[in-house]
Amino acid sequence: MSAVAVIFDLDGVLIDSEQIWDKAREEYVREVGGRWHESAQRDMMGMSSTEWSRYMHERLGVPRSPERINRDVVERIADIYRSDGVPLIDGAREAVERLAAIWPLAIASSSNRPIIDEVLALTGLAGAFRATVSSEEVARGKPAADVYLAAAERLEVAAGSCAGVEDSNNGILALRAAGMRTIAIPNAHYPPKPETLAKADVVLATISELTPNVVKGEAC
Repeated sequence: MSAVAVIFDLDGVLIDSEQIWDKAREEYVREVGGRWHESAQRDMMGMSSTEWSRYMHERLGVPRSPERINRDVVERIADIYRSDGVPLIDGAREAVERLAAIWPLAIASSSNRPIIDEVLALTGLAGAFRATVSSEEVARGKPAADVYLAAAERLEVAAGSCAGVEDSNNGILALRAAGMRTIAIPNAHYPPKPETLAKADVVLATISELTPNVVKGEAC
């Protein structure tokens, strides 16, 4: 079935931000007396804010409530974007604009609702997306399909008629679980496992390669 909508992940696909989240969380953990470990970032990729804040409290020993952890980290990220600008990936704006001219678009992100809204406002891309969903608004974060299924529902299209664009291990698994055409653009900082990447319908080197023909599954 041809795609009738396209759903984008945000962090790592449209903005080069995974390392910003990683640094902010690590600094926060160390500042408040927690115990950071090297696998923490990969463990938290794709988790909803409820899940990663609980992980930081329980697994990293942060001596604050998950609710407080969530609020503190999100405020740090928002402050960085306001002061330093949003790290939009080269070619992302153009990719969004060329696909928005053909299909309705949505965002399905593990970022918190305030961060999604801030990023789209600061980049001027808010008008390109008909729907946005944060994983804090669904029961389970990635690799569960919940956030992608919710995005399809808000677009009022069948999940199986959507194409999705992801960069991470858990994101690719979430798209596959949702039954969507899976377009992978591997994150250079935190690449997906080879066996997960093999599950994608197509793998691109950069978002500049994301064309309507790729969404349709046609040869360029």
